[in-house]
Amino acid sequence: MTNNSFKHKPVKIRGVSRTADLLVKAFMRLPLVNRWHPWLKPKKTDMHWLPINEEIDMPENAPMPLDLLDRLIEEASHRVIMDYCGCRKAWRCKHYPIEIGCLLMGDSSLEARKFPFREVGVEEAKRHARRAVNAGLVPIVGKARVDNYIFKIKDRHRLLTVCFCCECCCVTRFSSYVPVKYLEPTMVPLESVSITVTDDCLGCGKCVDHCFIGAIRVEDKKALISDYCRACGRCATVCPNDAIEVKITDPDFLDKAYQRIRSYVKFD
Repeated sequence: MTNNSFKHKPVKIRGVSRTADLLVKAFMRLPLVNRWHPWLKPKKTDMHWLPINEEIDMPENAPMPLDLLDRLIEEASHRVIMDYCGCRKAWRCKHYPIEIGCLLMGDSSLEARKFPFREVGVEEAKRHARRAVNAGLVPIVGKARVDNYIFKIKDRHRLLTVCFCCECCCVTRFSSYVPVKYLEPTMVPLESVSITVTDDCLGCGKCVDHCFIGAIRVEDKKALISDYCRACGRCATVCPNDAIEVKITDPDFLDKAYQRIRSYVKFD
C-alpha cells in the first residue's frame, strides 16, 4: 500500500546535529545535483534492497530473495569483507554490530583502501551475510558508484557491493533526502515486491521508528506507506501485530534482478 497524501519528511539521523542535518538537505536540493552527480546517475548506480522477512508471501517454488545473494557470492571472482562498518563506527551505533562491514565482490574489490578488509571464500562470505541478516541488518545489493569513492577504487564497473544497512548507514541515511523521481532509477525495489498494511494495524508507530528512509507515517491510527518505500520488509519484522504483509507475485523476480545487476557490473 502506497499513499502520497502526506508530505515526505526525511528520517532524522540519530546523533547528528540539526546543522549537519540541514546541510545534507540543502546539498541534495542544489540545482542539478540529483541529475549530474556521479553517485546518483542511473548508469552508475543500481542498488536493490533484499527483504529480510522470512514470512514473505511467495509464488509456489519461487526462490527467497536472499537466494540472490548466495548466487552472487558463489559466482564472484573475489569476495572481500570489511572488518567494520565505517558508518556505524563513525556514528557510534549502539543498536547493531559495528564489526559487520560491507561485502565487496568482483576483481575491483581487491583494490579497496581506507578500511581494513580481508579476502574470504564462499562459505565465510555466506556466514557473514547471514550474521548480518540475523542481526536485523538489511542487505542492499548492486553497483554503488559512491563506494568507488569511499574505498578509493577506480570505477571499471567491476565492483559489486553488498551493504548491510541500518539507520546509521550512508545509503539509507542520505536516500531520504533525494527526491523520489531521482531515487527510483538508482535505488530500485525488487520487481513485483509489495508491502501492504492490513486492517490489523493499530497505529502503534513501531514501523515508523524502524523505517530507514522515512517512508511511513501514522494517520488516523493506521500506518501509511509512501512511494519512498524501497520494499526492504523491515517494517514487517518489527510489527507487533503482524499487520504488514510482504508479497512477491512474480516467480521470475529473482532472475530479473540478477540479470539487471549483471548489466551494470561484472563481478565473476
